[in-house]
Amino acid sequence: MGNELDELKERLIKEAEGIKSQADLLKFKEKFLSRKKGEISLLFKRMPTIPPEERAEFGKRINQLKQLGEKLLKEAEERIKGERKRKGLIESIPDPTLPGIPRKIGAIHPIARTSHEIEEIFLRMGYDIEEGPEVESEFYNFEALNIPEYHPAREEQDTFFIRKGILLRTHTSPVQIRSMKKRRPPIRIIAPGRVYRRDEPDPTHTPMFYQIEGLVVDRGINFAHLKGTLETFLKALFGEETRVRFRPSYFPFTEPSAEVDISCPICGGKDPECRVCGGTGWIEILGSGMVHPRVLEAGGIDPVEYSGFAFGLGVDRISMLRAQLPDTRYHYENRIEFLEQLK
Repeated sequence: MGNELDELKERLIKEAEGIKSQADLLKFKEKFLSRKKGEISLLFKRMPTIPPEERAEFGKRINQLKQLGEKLLKEAEERIKGERKRKGLIESIPDPTLPGIPRKIGAIHPIARTSHEIEEIFLRMGYDIEEGPEVESEFYNFEALNIPEYHPAREEQDTFFIRKGILLRTHTSPVQIRSMKKRRPPIRIIAPGRVYRRDEPDPTHTPMFYQIEGLVVDRGINFAHLKGTLETFLKALFGEETRVRFRPSYFPFTEPSAEVDISCPICGGKDPECRVCGGTGWIEILGSGMVHPRVLEAGGIDPVEYSGFAFGLGVDRISMLRAQLPDTRYHYENRIEFLEQLK
């Protein structure tokens, strides 16, 4: 038995010296140290067949072989790593005679750039930026915003439901409710972020897009404050020559409500064949209105003492308009001809 162990020790040392690669490492480990088929492991299984008076010495010799094998394996690993590092250093020395590699410079995505510009305008106007979860409850996404259970928006063909009562938010309006619950008036916030709706992708729709919504709540807030705020914002974004028009509309969470249009920034209303405004001279840009009393109550605010206004706009639409894109899906596709123009 002693000769067998001595012979195994010699083979361990000899084969460890021949390890030159990662494959050799694995082969050595599998042959000698593997738990199931390794030669040293198989010796441990022979322990019951050894005479009792020899077992202690036999076990000691096997443990010494195991420790030797692990030590040799570790030394071989360090040797291979050192060799790789040495070769890598040699290969990494640059050749000064070769031409330089041009570095491609990226650009801020148009949606991110547009969102940053909008946020900056409202920050200068004294607004705070609030964020909320993209996975929302029906209470914050619908009920607290005066959208009843029978409303079409709450049906599965319009909304991504994760499970009963939980969904991907369809707008950033839930952030308004969360802000009212944790703040006390005066409140001036905007809520940017991603929203999700089950829209079929087409040149003007995608199932995921970006919104920015705003909320102001204080004593004595009226529609004149809403008009003045949005006119100031839209002129700052599109230029002082921009004209703004309010049209009566309906939203469950505001009363009264208004759609807001701007004069066409492409043709200025002078081209009857303009493909951006369709020759009307106006482009719908956002929705707005005075916060409905039920929404204030859902946010824990007394509608008798306080009033407020809210508005919401699609960042993708504004980015598409400003860049004169024919298809909003360009925002989400790796179109080189489009991305090259952003530099």
